[in-house]
Amino acid sequence: QVQLVQSGGGLVQAGGSLRLSCAASGSIDSLNVMDWYRQAPGRQREFVATVTSGGTTHFADPVKGRFTASRDNAQKTVYLQMNSLKPEDTAIYYCYTSINFRAYWGQGTQVTVSS
Repeated sequence: QVQLVQSGGGLVQAGGSLRLSCAASGSIDSLNVMDWYRQAPGRQREFVATVTSGGTTHFADPVKGRFTASRDNAQKTVYLQMNSLKPEDTAIYYCYTSINFRAYWGQGTQVTVSS
């Protein structure tokens, strides 16, 4: 069994920054590709970012240039650094990975950006 435990998030004013963490534990030797998704009220969950095992990152257009992602393979942790936050970034953020064709999600963390 694999667990993804998220931390970070909270309330911030527009233009501020937050960092999310996602730590993997359990039956996992190393991190695979790790993704970040978010879900705003009344909207479908959407892709935010991905971090490959080698550290290559890819971002959805709405967050490009504002968000960065990184990983610490030794700590089995990935991070999402969110800068220049906007009210439309308000959502519950989830980390995600797939191991042996099985999907694992973090518990979600609320990010609220006030205008």
